[in-house]
Amino acid sequence: MIDQPSAAPDLDRLCIDTIRTLAMDAVEQAQSGHPGTPMALAPLAHLLYTRHLRHSPRNPDWSDRDRFVLSAGHASMLLYATLHLVGYDLSLEEIRNFRQWGSRTPGHPEHGPTPGVETTTGPLGQGLANAVGMAIAEAHLAARFNRDGHTVVDHRTYVVAGDGDLMEGVSHEAASLAGHLRLGKLIVFFDDNRITIEGGTELSCGDDVARRFEAYGWHVQRVADGNDLAALHAAALAAESEAARPSLVIIRTHIGWGSPHKQDSAEAHGSPLGKDEVAGAKRAYGWPEHETFRVPEAARLHAGACVARGAALEAAWQARVQAFASAFPDVAAQWRAALAGELPAGWEAALPAFTPRDAMATRAASGKVLSALAPVVTTLIGGSADLAPSNNTYLAGLGDFAATNRAARNLHFGIREFGMAGVLNGMALHGGVRPFGATFLVFCDYARPAIRLAALMGLPVIYVFTHDSIGLGEDGPTHQPVEQLASLRVIPNLVVIRPADAAETAAAWRAALLRRDGPTALVLTRQKVPALVREGEAVPVGVERGGYVLAEATGGAPRVVLLGTGSEVALCVGARALLEAEGVPTRVVSLPSLELFARQPAAYRDAVLPPSATARVAVEAGCTFGWHRWVGGAGTVVGLDRYGASAPAERLFAEFGFSPEHVAAAARALLRS
Repeated sequence: MIDQPSAAPDLDRLCIDTIRTLAMDAVEQAQSGHPGTPMALAPLAHLLYTRHLRHSPRNPDWSDRDRFVLSAGHASMLLYATLHLVGYDLSLEEIRNFRQWGSRTPGHPEHGPTPGVETTTGPLGQGLANAVGMAIAEAHLAARFNRDGHTVVDHRTYVVAGDGDLMEGVSHEAASLAGHLRLGKLIVFFDDNRITIEGGTELSCGDDVARRFEAYGWHVQRVADGNDLAALHAAALAAESEAARPSLVIIRTHIGWGSPHKQDSAEAHGSPLGKDEVAGAKRAYGWPEHETFRVPEAARLHAGACVARGAALEAAWQARVQAFASAFPDVAAQWRAALAGELPAGWEAALPAFTPRDAMATRAASGKVLSALAPVVTTLIGGSADLAPSNNTYLAGLGDFAATNRAARNLHFGIREFGMAGVLNGMALHGGVRPFGATFLVFCDYARPAIRLAALMGLPVIYVFTHDSIGLGEDGPTHQPVEQLASLRVIPNLVVIRPADAAETAAAWRAALLRRDGPTALVLTRQKVPALVREGEAVPVGVERGGYVLAEATGGAPRVVLLGTGSEVALCVGARALLEAEGVPTRVVSLPSLELFARQPAAYRDAVLPPSATARVAVEAGCTFGWHRWVGGAGTVVGLDRYGASAPAERLFAEFGFSPEHVAAAARALLRS
């Protein structure tokens, strides 16, 4: 960082116009995309990457880098052009291949394929929530590991957000939480261009954004001209010096800057400008109007100085790390293990060994597992959307994360399910922590867009969803999930585990913690469930394979296979007793995770669900969608394809046919058919 915006204003202008023209050319060549915002925000992007961000283009994964989140992900070419120019491994050929198959420049930024992209954005508002999570993770790790005279965690999170981001409800949730937690290292630049796809923002929005964020407890500034580098620089410096509050910098910009006929119009937002308009904009910049994808060498050299500057910043940090490791070797080892996502040696020994006498709600069992694991797996940090006493997710003795206690490991998200899930994504992306969040299963719908992005990015977030069925009881159908299990199971790369008892719950937590390539949803009961009798380990290995034989048929090969998840597995056990008493060999299969089971080799699946079985009956207190794959065309599903009702859980299960007698009757009907 320097005290003046630049000693070479002409070179700054050259870099800015290079970003603008690369964005226009890439969108024009792809014949799709969003050119207007990159044209408007090029000065800010250039300034941040060359004067403010602590980053190392040759090592995009440097752990103490500043994070940059383009929440307005439709402006992806702003980010790609800037990354290319400042020296990241993103070639001009990739810029030319914008939005094409296999390119590293997809239509919206995606975490993974593109170096320097911190998170997947595009669904508006979520990037801001991710950034709040990144700032929380930084604050927590700094409090845990920094020592007097030895600072190894010290970086900021910068965000560019647009009108659409701030209209989305998740932005309110995330911004309110950030202000309450006083996340002073979070800086958001609001692109106030006053244009959306349909036209001017006044069509739908009259918010006073400054007063809104001031009410959240943010530090707020205004920059009247998005092309004024000196004003932008001064505002960034002021935001960086504000330690007690997150900062919002409102920048008045003009979408499609320089376009002769489309500047300040919706036409510059989400479609190519057209060849004539591109040529006109280039003339306004003093640019060769018919030359495409032009990157002047002087611009490349000027912006490319970030490579040497970043290497020097990283080298200085490495020296601090060495001094830290010499002074505090044990703490340094813990810090490195946290960043690597390593689980401590022997952590599984902390898992409770539940016995057949331990009848309890699986939410209660989950709470016992968490309480046992938290002192050992010290990267576990999380909380609930104001339901911790019901979700059993409070980590006793580990404090409440707050502005005055950053080292604490209990997060209080408030009644903000979407914001919570977006924050968890940001924490996982940051690294060094293993985040979890909890709410009732029925409210996972509020969090679904962020769950989807966690699955898309392969983030190891853990969701604890309790009160999983009509077993919720008297609160009635508004709170009784019916379709949620099926809707979660159709999200690619999300693993849903609905354990049948306390032992399976411990195994579910083990599977979730071992998973590194995507999120896991633990779906748990409110009501008590009996402890199931099984042979072998107290923590059944079969949970990690998604399904296993819980109770074998007697007297020969099974004629009936009863499949269940969660609390309904006990019903299957009861139905088996009735059928076996009638001389019908019956197997019970617990299928806590259909996703994990589907990944098993066909030989294992056939061993658990033998094709020769005459009848298969699946039992789950939710909608039947998805179960016919496992019961086959001749099988049946005892489920609930309607909403529940307000009554005690026992009455509801009886009224809706969830009883051993009804399950056994369904099997008999199949045998007769």
